[in-house]
Amino acid sequence: MRPVEVARVDATDLAESLVLLEEAVRDGDPISKDFADRLLKAIEAGDVEVLAAWAENQIMGVVLLAYRLSVSAGGLFASVEDLYVRPVARRQGIGRALLEAVDELCAERDISYVEVQVEEEVAEQFYAALGYEPELSVRVLSRSLPINERKTKS
Repeated sequence: MRPVEVARVDATDLAESLVLLEEAVRDGDPISKDFADRLLKAIEAGDVEVLAAWAENQIMGVVLLAYRLSVSAGGLFASVEDLYVRPVARRQGIGRALLEAVDELCAERDISYVEVQVEEEVAEQFYAALGYEPELSVRVLSRSLPINERKTKS
């Protein structure tokens, strides 16, 4: 594989990156137009950045990075919301290049804390190999809300 180039994806070039993420994390189910519009606004506001890794004239990987305020940190922190590398391009430095670009973006904003949540052991091993450590003092809890039921009751 040729060298990897990582670049910010702006609002006008977002479609190709979204298709890759939809294939990967949504089993090909496209995001809604409403969500796409909200994502574009978040990118334009600087609250979210999308980076794409290019090699051989195609996108090989994508990362979506969100910036959030934290009172405990007294500033911004970053969260890797989605990172995906095409299966044919894995173990070739694409993910590493994307996370190195994340580090550079965070340095530009004086952000010293980056978090990621993983579900699979292989993803955990990947991040650990790049210096990410488990947060032993934090437990992640989640709750699914019945959105459709709320909309029909109003």
